Amino acid sequence: MRQTVNPTTGKILKTYPEMSTEEVSTIINNAHNAYLSWRHTSFTERAQVLKNTAKLLRERKKDYAKLMALEMGKPITSGQGEIEKCAWVCEYYADNAEKFLTPRIIKTEMYLSKVCYQPRGIVFAIMPWNFPFWQVFRFACPTLMAGNTGLLAHAPISTGTALAIEELFKDAGCPKDVFRSLIISIEESARVIANPKVTAVTLTGSERAGKAVASEAGQNLKKVVLELGGSDPYLILKDADLEQAAEACVASRMSNTGQVCIAAKRLLVVDEIREPFEKLIVEKTARYQMGDPLDEKTNFGPMARFDLREQLHKQIEKTITEGAELVCGGHIPEGEGFFYPPTILRNVKPTMTACKEELFGPVITIIPVKDEAEAIKLANATQYGLAGAVFTKDTARGEKIATEMIEAGSVSVNTFVASDPRLPFGGIKLSGFGRELAEEGIREFVNVKTVSIK
Repeated sequence: MRQTVNPTTGKILKTYPEMSTEEVSTIINNAHNAYLSWRHTSFTERAQVLKNTAKLLRERKKDYAKLMALEMGKPITSGQGEIEKCAWVCEYYADNAEKFLTPRIIKTEMYLSKVCYQPRGIVFAIMPWNFPFWQVFRFACPTLMAGNTGLLAHAPISTGTALAIEELFKDAGCPKDVFRSLIISIEESARVIANPKVTAVTLTGSERAGKAVASEAGQNLKKVVLELGGSDPYLILKDADLEQAAEACVASRMSNTGQVCIAAKRLLVVDEIREPFEKLIVEKTARYQMGDPLDEKTNFGPMARFDLREQLHKQIEKTITEGAELVCGGHIPEGEGFFYPPTILRNVKPTMTACKEELFGPVITIIPVKDEAEAIKLANATQYGLAGAVFTKDTARGEKIATEMIEAGSVSVNTFVASDPRLPFGGIKLSGFGRELAEEGIREFVNVKTVSIK
């Protein structure tokens, strides 16, 4: 059995029975049989399902936002924005999948040589709770449009969301068993990966989970895409527009109560402008006040789980004992729920916990650097490589730094990093491998087939 818990109150929402190995095996067999038919449907038929899905997402936007607020504490207005983004990715792949997977003719000495993109079968997704709809849809839309079928193992705290998404696809006209949600244990997930009918695995989650899934996939020679943690550097150079930089950094870090893989986790600030920049950071952080996520005025909800808050608090306390200065926050508030206040740490050094580990919560970490060269050096002095940003009025210089000098999968200049259906998304180093979204994302889980005719 598993339970969902309301992070605002700490009270149990609902209890769900986990599926048995036999139930899961039946679902896999059914998903494989569904694939044998679905793969032969036209792009037009698949696109219609996704367009129907987008329409239903918008119609049910408030209900789904409420569900996220109850299960993981996302402010309801943010949840509605997430649903709109899911509708966007549905329409994006409905409109573009056929173009992305059109065979390419290659000129050779043969009569005809071409590269085709064929579906592979069942894609198994293990998805996190922090963006419980968006993370699922950025896997599901390209998967289904490519002619594959999908199985979802969602985070336990988002079990209600997982079942709602399955029902949504069904209501949108998706044939039975083309998309199914599995309520299963970690041990059962390993058996799903090992099942011969499952052809590929995608996971968004922690480094630890990524290593476990990659190991299981490797043992069974399954294709895998991993989007893991990050400790994203945001470089604030001496010629930066400080108002713009502070606005972007605080918005990035406080979004979703700091529970964002691509948030501004390490602010590398050149000494010359550090004091005025820190003042702006404090002013803008003060806008975020803890509140009930069901209240439309709330911009800052609780953390998703009790244990996540405890872990974050220990990391903050350890960083302070290592010499960092606490500007605000940094305490567990009284009362019910899993709230944690916006927190700012200054004078953080590269050897401290807040730099070496990912802090998955509302903590702004300010790291002083003497110049641009040191900022670039420290930006890359991490085991992670998911995203980063550079703030400078010299946009040509910013582009060069972002393109050639920052080791990450996505780098922005003068704004925060955000995923976009039109752009490939993913990391390097311990932030994972493979890409989601855009043309690259839909080609991850197809058979790139060469056909030659003499």
